[in-house]
Amino acid sequence: MATQKNQLPYVDWFRNSAPYIHAHRGRTFVISFTGEAVSDKDFANLIHDLAVLNSLGIRLVLVHGSRPQIEQRLQQRDTDFHYVNGLRITDDAALACVKEANGAIRVEIEALLSMGVANSPMAGAHIRVSSGNFVTAKPLGIREGVDYLHTGEVRSIDTAAIQQQLDHGNIILLSPLGYSPTGEVFNLSAEEVATSTAIELGADKLIFLTEGSDLRDSRRKLIAQLTPADAEKILLSRRKLPEDIHHYLHSASHACRYGVHRTHIINRHTDGALLLELFTRDGNGTLVSIETYEDIRPASIDDVGGILELVTPLEQDGILVRRSRELLEMEINHFTVIERDGMILACAALYPYVKEGVAELACLVVHPDYQKGGRGDTLLQHISQQAKQQDIHSLFVLTTRTTHWFRERGFKNTKIDQLPVKRRGLYNYQRNSKVLIRKL
Repeated sequence: MATQKNQLPYVDWFRNSAPYIHAHRGRTFVISFTGEAVSDKDFANLIHDLAVLNSLGIRLVLVHGSRPQIEQRLQQRDTDFHYVNGLRITDDAALACVKEANGAIRVEIEALLSMGVANSPMAGAHIRVSSGNFVTAKPLGIREGVDYLHTGEVRSIDTAAIQQQLDHGNIILLSPLGYSPTGEVFNLSAEEVATSTAIELGADKLIFLTEGSDLRDSRRKLIAQLTPADAEKILLSRRKLPEDIHHYLHSASHACRYGVHRTHIINRHTDGALLLELFTRDGNGTLVSIETYEDIRPASIDDVGGILELVTPLEQDGILVRRSRELLEMEINHFTVIERDGMILACAALYPYVKEGVAELACLVVHPDYQKGGRGDTLLQHISQQAKQQDIHSLFVLTTRTTHWFRERGFKNTKIDQLPVKRRGLYNYQRNSKVLIRKL
């Protein structure tokens, strides 16, 4: 049966998401969202997306915020939070509002996760939610003469109990509350609870769904990836960041330094933001990770399939000379690739003629969806450095369609008789390729 044209984007998305579905199954994600998200009219959509993750075998620990709900109750009782040095003081009256707000939110989330109504996104779902005293806290105490009363900080996480619940397929729901061995309750930061839990569990991902703007560079372009060191440079710079982004960036860097593989900062106001970040190659948020998810490296035999996917359409159009899989496997040591999350985005090959001190740059290809990111220039620069290390003084290319691209990068037209003798003997006069050369 022919596939309807308007269904093709869905089919392509589903196929492209398959590697991520496999990669995420059985992994532990700690996901933090704000009290504003809970009160949003579209909060049910986020719950549905979380249910999808659960159905795909992802082990979920959810941490909710409660700031607006607490503030609403404080206003109703004509009571205020007091802040000193950016830290809130939780007195007895405020603590009563904290307990009430968090209790109400917990019940609301549990109710939404219990839905299984026919003709709804959660039809047939049977989700069990576990919440309780998983977080042990201690008081902030007195700092610079100020007693912070019932405001506390995380002391420990009962990871054994959480793991047991996750092993049974339950979703863990944590409120920004902590309990002490003396029976006290402390008001905590949801961000701190999420970060501490992710670190203690050794979570695969820590995800912050934010209220503010995205993290962008000076040209207003979304910063897609940072290492902890990059994040810390931004935090130490004079650049003014939104307060919430500043806190999330600090927590993300801290979590990665202490064993969390990847931390994501995502603007929740994009519908389906969580799914887009987790199941598409480019995502839609900022990833903080010690590992780079886009890397330039020497090709290996395992990359042959990915390189063939890149070059085959160009071979069919006559832009590149055809290479069989067998030939590519034999010559794989000549290739360099740019890989992003398991996909080969670009490739190039270097064939040195050491005696003549020249080398051929061949098969420089960038995936059509990624041609505006400067990856061709990155590969050219990388290949040029490789050539210099082999005492190569000039780089030449043979091309039929991309003459101007190379000329714009310093290559000059030359004659066939300037090629090394061995390469000259392989020249295909039917293709009538232009020969260009650049000194290194």
